[in-house]
Amino acid sequence: MQDESVVTNYHLEDDQLMDNTIRPESIDEYIGQEDVKENIRVFVEAAKMRNEPLDHVLLYGPPGLGKTTLAFIIAHELGTNIKTASGPSIEKSGDLAAILSSLEPGDVLFIDEIHRMPRYIEEILYPAMEDFSLDIIVGSEGNSRNIKIDLPPFTLVGATTRAGDLSAPLRDRFGITSKLQFYTVSELTDIIKRTARVLGVEIDNSAAIELAKRSRGTPRIANRLFKRVRDFALVKGNGKVDLAITEEALERLKVDKMGLDNTDHELLLAIIEKFNGGPVGVEALSSSIGEEVTTIEDVYEPYLLQTGLLKRTSRGRIATDKAYEILGIEKQ
Repeated sequence: MQDESVVTNYHLEDDQLMDNTIRPESIDEYIGQEDVKENIRVFVEAAKMRNEPLDHVLLYGPPGLGKTTLAFIIAHELGTNIKTASGPSIEKSGDLAAILSSLEPGDVLFIDEIHRMPRYIEEILYPAMEDFSLDIIVGSEGNSRNIKIDLPPFTLVGATTRAGDLSAPLRDRFGITSKLQFYTVSELTDIIKRTARVLGVEIDNSAAIELAKRSRGTPRIANRLFKRVRDFALVKGNGKVDLAITEEALERLKVDKMGLDNTDHELLLAIIEKFNGGPVGVEALSSSIGEEVTTIEDVYEPYLLQTGLLKRTSRGRIATDKAYEILGIEKQ
């Protein structure tokens, strides 16, 4: 089991992560991402055999694919504790110094949304990553001095949905870089069944498959939808999640057969009806549907691009023929 400090050191919004009760702790329990998982298994084992800290790890990919879970698993497999932070929360050099100076030898430091860390904080992080030392300037202007702090060897695990937004000097300091892919229906079915077992809920195989098909290739969405369907099964049925209650619940939740929700439909309809199918810039699209640019780019576009409903060109976004077909609109 993980040390309690692993859990108490970690704080994010509830809707951004799976409950700790259903988060796999070991690499053997982790479903999917086979290439990434097996590579990490080798790298961790090699580091332990050499009695050295694991190289710094960068995990990137769309939200909800398991980057945070992998960070916890890396710490578990190394047999060390994990301290966590998010890029936007590290605003001053003192914030970073406080985090780094609290590390014990071999600890894992997980920084989520590392691409949103200020550039001047990045520069302080460079010597910490390379030489396990911290150079900070203290005091007011005209009366400042440089202090060097030696740090214990540690492993930084950075997670980002936007690897391209990382500066080259920071990106180059990660010895291990892994891209997480969308999950298959089979993998998501296994994840949903595991979640049901952990939570003590009975679920039909057909219901698990239907949920998996509508989960946008994303475990976080699969688990979130499962929890809501479980609520319907408890109130409208006998507590068992079967295909009928699953389809009824997903219809009530307005999640269609492809896993598209109201915002997906609104986005595609805006491109087709307001911008004649595109191309349209993401800023104009953002204004037309009332969603942040980053939300469109990080949350909605990856799946729409993968399913072939959207094209992204140098001139802007274009709705594909498949999008017209899915929405039941005749292309002019």
